[in-house]
Amino acid sequence: MLQRLDDTIVAIATAAGRGAIGIVRVSGPRLAPIMQAVCGALLEPRRACYLPLQDAEGQTIDRGLAIYFQGPNSYTGEDVLELQAHGGPVVLQLLQARCLQAGASIGARLAQPGEFTQRAFLNGKLDLAQAEAVSDLIDASTESAARAAVRSLSGSFSAGIETLVGQLIELRSLVEATLDFPDEEIDFLEKADARGRLTRIMAALQATLGQARQGALLRDGIKLVLAGQPNVGKSSLLNALAGAELAIVTPIPGTTRDKVSETIQIEGIPVHVIDTAGLREAGDEIERLGIARSWGELAQADVVLFMHDLSRLENPDYAAAEATLHRRLRDGLASTTRLLHVYNKVDVSPMPDDQGCAISASTGLGLADLRQEILNAVGGELPSEGLLIARGRHVHALQRALEHLRTAAAHAESSDAQLDLLAEDLRQAHNALGEITGSFTPDDLLGQIFGKFCIGK
Repeated sequence: MLQRLDDTIVAIATAAGRGAIGIVRVSGPRLAPIMQAVCGALLEPRRACYLPLQDAEGQTIDRGLAIYFQGPNSYTGEDVLELQAHGGPVVLQLLQARCLQAGASIGARLAQPGEFTQRAFLNGKLDLAQAEAVSDLIDASTESAARAAVRSLSGSFSAGIETLVGQLIELRSLVEATLDFPDEEIDFLEKADARGRLTRIMAALQATLGQARQGALLRDGIKLVLAGQPNVGKSSLLNALAGAELAIVTPIPGTTRDKVSETIQIEGIPVHVIDTAGLREAGDEIERLGIARSWGELAQADVVLFMHDLSRLENPDYAAAEATLHRRLRDGLASTTRLLHVYNKVDVSPMPDDQGCAISASTGLGLADLRQEILNAVGGELPSEGLLIARGRHVHALQRALEHLRTAAAHAESSDAQLDLLAEDLRQAHNALGEITGSFTPDDLLGQIFGKFCIGK
């Protein structure tokens, strides 16, 4: 993914399709030939100019705004030219082609996905967490996610990580100094308050980890899979949660042959609800394939709602099938998947006990409590005003850092206080935190991250 930084790159920066305005973006160290050819003159930095945008014969492609940002005072940290024209795809393709043609002598090329933001990162305009927040802001599916992404883009999340890193560096320097002077007659662990420092860092890291988990939940959402025997009300529940008739509801068993999905919001958190085929011995090949897909979805779920039909609990055949299905779900789900029991049709049959959530998918009774139970199952809560966006890799990095600090604490508490092992675990924790902002991030991970951005960003 990583490209030469002295290339001039060109891309359409607005989404595909028709629009009132479209933007072609150019970034690189040598923009004068392109600026002269397309705009007819060299532009003054940071001043919008309304002018004809020209083709190779001097004919007008469109009239629009041209803005030149001189590096390092630009998004990428390089010289940047932005051409704003009418947003028809043909117009933008012509402008992009003209920029590439005019820049052929300086090696201008099409930008790779995310390459503008990648250059901003490599040129020190953004750290890696901020760069990822750019993509998260574009992809935000809820208002809460968008606001959290803006806070992370502004550097709030990174600032918290850097504070932890700074405290860790201070502790590492004390440990390393003691290793360099083993004959010093001081009790390092006591006089430097190493244990106290380490405890405070661990507490702060634990709080940051909790915040990151909430931020990752806000970004990625919850994968919620509805499971159960045929005709227990899974499709009715999907329709009730979504507020629309998405799935066909009939009294005929096996109506749902393939998954039906919809993304909803619960307290600002995206929830990807998937209705699956009823789990039973398949009656035909099509239903068998649908049930196989159901188990595939169940294997990847964050939360599984195991739905029961209260009106059939006294039926021996139904009860036996329920017990068998329960065992299969309990044994087959991932250790991280939460299984919630949901009893449907409480409006016509009483709840036998309080071991589950009682609802009526047809009337809406109990749905508010069910929504809260779904959030509770993954540790979710109403997003606070200060919540920051985060990714799974941030959570994993924080978890690794915390594990190294816990091991370091064990070394510090041991009777012989093995300072060399303590120092190594502190170093590993430091590296894990550095991966979040990009201080210790390998190039292959950078390629993976920026390759998922849209072209033009």
